[in-house]
Amino acid sequence: MKINTNVYNRANCVCDFCHQTVSYARDVKVCDDNKEVDGFVCPECDEKAAEASVHSLQVSPLDPKLKEELKILALNRRVLEHYDEACALGYEVFGVFLQGSQNYNLDIYTDEYASDVDTKAILLPPFDDFCSCKSPISTTHERQNKEHIDLKDIRTIFENFKKQNVNFIEILFTDFFTVSEEYYDFYMRLRALGERLAHCHPTKTLRAMSGMSMEKKAALCHPYPTIKWKIDKWGYDGKQLHHIIRINDFMTRYIAGVPFADCLKVADPKLKNILMDAKLNRFSLEEALKLAKEYDDANKKLKDDYIEEYGDVVDNTPYQELNDIKIEVLKDYFKRQLR
Repeated sequence: MKINTNVYNRANCVCDFCHQTVSYARDVKVCDDNKEVDGFVCPECDEKAAEASVHSLQVSPLDPKLKEELKILALNRRVLEHYDEACALGYEVFGVFLQGSQNYNLDIYTDEYASDVDTKAILLPPFDDFCSCKSPISTTHERQNKEHIDLKDIRTIFENFKKQNVNFIEILFTDFFTVSEEYYDFYMRLRALGERLAHCHPTKTLRAMSGMSMEKKAALCHPYPTIKWKIDKWGYDGKQLHHIIRINDFMTRYIAGVPFADCLKVADPKLKNILMDAKLNRFSLEEALKLAKEYDDANKKLKDDYIEEYGDVVDNTPYQELNDIKIEVLKDYFKRQLR
């Protein structure tokens, strides 16, 4: 087996899945008594996970704890595949990070519905492109299995961090990522900055979330080509509705001072059931329209009430630290590229 030592960069470790001492391994999150802890996986166990899809793991008659462990392993493997594919496209890849429902504890794998496994890839521009002021890469690559990799230049990604775009900031908190060995320490600095960055400009965050809620409401019944079948069948897209409701939970907890990492994950079992019903289009069209309006109005009120009480206060220190990291990463890459 060919070992990518940029990925399998841990030597002489005990694999948490086969429990053998192995020459090469990589970091993963392992489920232990319903808690995620740091662990290691060897290339052989990674290959086994690649052979089984996340969907088949979830619907198989396995012990729940074992299924969760295998799901974590499979998701890590899928993210690694995305990383390898982004590299194969010819890009200098800083890292690849899972985005979406798995980060919110809202992923579903049943015969009725299977959550997508999609990622964001941070790319570094070639020195010549940087000096020539070529437009930063910002595109989506569709894999053969219909999964998506959002390919984004580091400058574009960092600007979206500054805009408090939660769909971007979430990659600083995901448990599923593959980062190039050369940039691992830089990413750890980014993760350490994550909470301060996410809370340094609350008004911008709440405006972004309220704006996202409005966009989801506008898209609720729109027959986009990929979801037209939902509109034809139910009259609305349940995924949009569940996002509007989830945003309300996020904003409420964010304003209450809950850590960003916890705001991302839905903890209330009752709310989670409502979100799953929404996602699976179990509400009538009339109920869906009513819920969408009620929650979107509530999201706007949360934003307006916060601004009225606290104004627009910003701490620019995390933004400066973010910029410093970007500059250091590019310097490091350009120096190696120009050797």
